[in-house]
Amino acid sequence: MAKVTIKMIRKATLDDINKIMEITKACGKHMIANGIFQWNDSYPNKTAFETDVQRSELYVLDIEDCVRGCIVISTFMDDVYKPVKWLTTNQNNIYIHRLAVHPKYQGQGHAKQLMDYAEEFAKTNTFISIRLDTFSQNKRNQKFYELRGYQVLENIYFPKQSEHPFYCYELML
Repeated sequence: MAKVTIKMIRKATLDDINKIMEITKACGKHMIANGIFQWNDSYPNKTAFETDVQRSELYVLDIEDCVRGCIVISTFMDDVYKPVKWLTTNQNNIYIHRLAVHPKYQGQGHAKQLMDYAEEFAKTNTFISIRLDTFSQNKRNQKFYELRGYQVLENIYFPKQSEHPFYCYELML
C-alpha cells in the first residue's frame, strides 16, 4: 500500500517559533553563501514572529509533522510602504512577509504552495491586491514573483538589513 503524505498549511502557534527561527536562520546562511545579504542577525527575529502569531497572520507548511516553511499573510501596512505608489488604493490589501522554506526542502514547490495558499486566501476574502517586497540582489525571488504575475513598482530601503534596495511588488486580484 502506498504511503500517504500528510501535508497542510496551518496557522502557526507559539510552539512553532523555534522551528521557524531554525528555518529562517538556515535560509539566511544559505543566502549569504550565495552572495545575497538579505537576512541577518536582526531580521527576521523571534519577536516579529511572536507578533505574527498573536495577530493570527503566520502560517506554516507542515509535512508529516515537520514544519518546512512559513509565510506571513497580513492586513497591516508597514510605514515603509506608505509612500509607495501602489497600483490599487490603500484599503483591502494583504501584505506578504517572511516567506521562507528550509534550504534542504527548497526546489520542491513548497514556496509555490505557500504563495498559492496566500493568493487563494486573498481571493476568498475579497482583497483587491497582494503586496510584498523582495531584495534587489535576490534574482531568484524576483523571477518567482514576476512569473506569478506580480508587477515591480518602487524601491524601499531597510538600512538595518542592507544598503541595497528592496523592490515592491503588487498583484491585482
